[in-house]
Amino acid sequence: MESIDGAMVGREREQTVLSELVAAAGGRALVLRGDAGVGKSALLDHVAGLAEGEEHRVIRAAGVEAESELPYAGLHQFLYPLLSSIDQLDDRHREVFDVVFGRGENSPPSVMTLGIAVLDLLSLAASQKPLLLVLDDGQWFDTSSTEVCGFVGRRLTGSSAKLVVGLRAGVPSGFDTAALPELAVTTLSGKESEQLLDMRHPELDSRVRHLILDEAQGNPLALLELPSYVRGNRTGHTAEAVFGYAGIPLPQRLQQVYGARIEALGDDVRAALLHGALDGVGAGAATGPTGSARYRMTDVHQAVTAGLLDIDALSGDFVFRHPLVRSTVVQMATPNERRAAHAVLAQVHRDDVERRATHLAASTVDPDEQVAAVLEAAADSATRRGGSLAAITWLTRAAELSESHEERSRRLGSAAYIAGHSGRLEHAQQLLRSGTGSATDPSPDSVVASGYVAFFEGEDIRSSQRQVFAAIESMRDSGPREPDEVLTRLVDLLLAINQYASDEVWWERTHELLGSLGDLVSPYSRIYQDAWGDVVRRGAGVRERVERAFAGLHLEPWDVTRLGAASYHVDTLSQYRPLLQRAADRELETGAVSDAMTMLHLIMLDQIAVGEWDEAELTGRHCLELTTAHGHGLFVHHTLAYAGLLAALRGRVDEARELQAVVDTWARPRGVGFLTQIADAIGTTAALSEGDYEAAYLHAIGLTSPGSFAPYAHQASRTLLDLVEAALHTGRADQARRHALAAQEAGLPGISPRLALVTYGALAMTTTDPTEADALYERAESHPAGADFPFELARIRLARGIRHRHTRGRAAARRPLTLAAETFERLGATTWTERARAELRATGTPPVTSSAHLSPLTWQERRIADLAAGGLTNKEIGARMHLSPRTVSSHLYRVFPKLGITARAALRDALGKLPDGPNM
Repeated sequence: MESIDGAMVGREREQTVLSELVAAAGGRALVLRGDAGVGKSALLDHVAGLAEGEEHRVIRAAGVEAESELPYAGLHQFLYPLLSSIDQLDDRHREVFDVVFGRGENSPPSVMTLGIAVLDLLSLAASQKPLLLVLDDGQWFDTSSTEVCGFVGRRLTGSSAKLVVGLRAGVPSGFDTAALPELAVTTLSGKESEQLLDMRHPELDSRVRHLILDEAQGNPLALLELPSYVRGNRTGHTAEAVFGYAGIPLPQRLQQVYGARIEALGDDVRAALLHGALDGVGAGAATGPTGSARYRMTDVHQAVTAGLLDIDALSGDFVFRHPLVRSTVVQMATPNERRAAHAVLAQVHRDDVERRATHLAASTVDPDEQVAAVLEAAADSATRRGGSLAAITWLTRAAELSESHEERSRRLGSAAYIAGHSGRLEHAQQLLRSGTGSATDPSPDSVVASGYVAFFEGEDIRSSQRQVFAAIESMRDSGPREPDEVLTRLVDLLLAINQYASDEVWWERTHELLGSLGDLVSPYSRIYQDAWGDVVRRGAGVRERVERAFAGLHLEPWDVTRLGAASYHVDTLSQYRPLLQRAADRELETGAVSDAMTMLHLIMLDQIAVGEWDEAELTGRHCLELTTAHGHGLFVHHTLAYAGLLAALRGRVDEARELQAVVDTWARPRGVGFLTQIADAIGTTAALSEGDYEAAYLHAIGLTSPGSFAPYAHQASRTLLDLVEAALHTGRADQARRHALAAQEAGLPGISPRLALVTYGALAMTTTDPTEADALYERAESHPAGADFPFELARIRLARGIRHRHTRGRAAARRPLTLAAETFERLGATTWTERARAELRATGTPPVTSSAHLSPLTWQERRIADLAAGGLTNKEIGARMHLSPRTVSSHLYRVFPKLGITARAALRDALGKLPDGPNM
């Protein structure tokens, strides 16, 4: 695209949009998308010039095919000019950048962590001078850089930094799903094409001019380059004569143009061009220093004269005139020429493990264990920096170059493991099918990888259980004498399978096996062993161990997930939910997507527990979409199980029973006891919701017998209150009392706060001593866990109100019944609300609606108001309720007029006038 009198031909619309972007206040992002040669680079030059004229600092980068698999190679181009600003950041952010660029040893940052660090860096740099980031050929940016740039581009509002990206249409790119605003750069109109052609090539005769216009199809680069090629072709001025046949694709025509010039060069010049092309030497405008030693072409002035290269005005280096020149150079080289060039480049980058690996992989044909080891080291480097795709690619290539079957199997197994945790099950399966071990003697790595794939799909849990168990036994008998990563992966996988299988025999066998391993089992794995299996018998002290583990630094996403599951079993999940939410957001952007699914399950469970039932339904829908899209059959039905449980709590019993049937039908024949137990719990909850206590009792005793807690049945202790209440309402007082006492004798109050709450409630419900009952009810209602488990607390209050109405009279019953009714109403537990209201009517209280003051308050507003009345700051409330301080402030702003007050100091008195008081 060229200009007439300083104006670009046919780009008035694009120029207007770019001018508005530069002039706009605040940060923005824009993607220019169009075919090769359509003029995107010229528009990027234009916007850079506009920004420089407005005193912006401009940083340019360009994607190149040769670096498309090097993690953060593209991002480095943007960040290198900002190194001085990086040094001004705090230690945490500097450590993030150190890890990304291979200078640190910490765990790789997530897209969110790195994205936030980049945003802070850009804000710091732009605070002195507005900043424009210009990216050309973004389709060749490596995946890690693309994900971070997309994350940053969506969050530039409010800063003084802007991002403009040029993308080639028809080439898949991570920017395709980045949700950034786009501007299509189309071909020129017929009139505009004529203007440009006549301006640059006025001497063309009419036949050639017509041919060029017809073949260029409005593509500016073709209009500029084709004339000289057509004039030099002596076979005639027809499309078939010039290009070999009519209808040849335009990029191929242009490659023929460049190919003819390349063929005319000397061998040394062509070799230098090939080295430069394979090493990603720039094309077009200067991008500034990259901080990376790149091949420098020398003695190539002949290529400049031929219109193939330009000289960078800033560095003086030779650069390709257009990316199509670079790709044509590579395509014209023979395979042997390309391999030889890669071998030379591997020596150029002998001190850069990842670049060296890239070129060694391309230069080697036959198995070579030394090269394979270099590629594996590069994969480890990429994994540490968060480049899972590059790691999978290098491990796969390392496996191809392995000299032994064992090494090939091990490397493919590691690649499949990373692919599985990244949510790429299909890719993981392909790697497994390509040979991660023999059928008779699979390697430990292949067992880990195949086990996780089978586990996520949920189709073959029992077979995986046997295979993983055997692999651990084999490693114990002949394997490491020190902690080993593969062994830890096997142990954690076995524990996860056991958790879902919920089989007592297998758990006992596993305890025996892990006992024989001694210190080879990691402390984290020991936590999972005690929490996931039988928390009633092994849960003492788990809360404290989980807390210490969460306090550790640099947890991997799978560690966060597994510790989160452990915290669920001891009912302390709420205090770790902010961490889980951040981790889930991070991993959903990219990374361990399979772990993110479990994180969403845990978040949903905590939302159900604390009474955020609307939010829990939204989380469940999100998780169901995600698990379905990735084909994780086990997690799909796990999500449906929790959705069914929530529907039962809300009184939607038909929906609950339909989901119960779906889950049970899928899980029971596969031996997934974890889900069949939840299905039984759905049946119990649904029956209680509609007052069918006999059905509720039968469902509950299907989970555990009265007076005991079935070993390795995670729902056994969770249904304590259900079994007791159902037994009492069906005339089985002895069974109810026996079960409550069994909970006390098993030490459940010491295992978790929720179990303490429901144990005291169950003891209060079942004792015949009025004084003891009052003391136990008071102990339950005053327990700190009451605020975090409002549904259970409301049920205990409802039971207390009913008991008071029968033993102490109507007046004594009104307060606990009112508190219960208000809570059920806020939660949306419709059938429980009606039951509490009916009990209130029996006390002579008028029909309960909502109090005049309280009805406008949502459940969340009431919780915030209570916490604020207790003296907590907005920041402290936000930390407890997983909200930002600003959101807390907004809620309080709406609460004050609803309560008829104007100051925070008046909250306690205003809330004290409500029926349930500030301790609700």
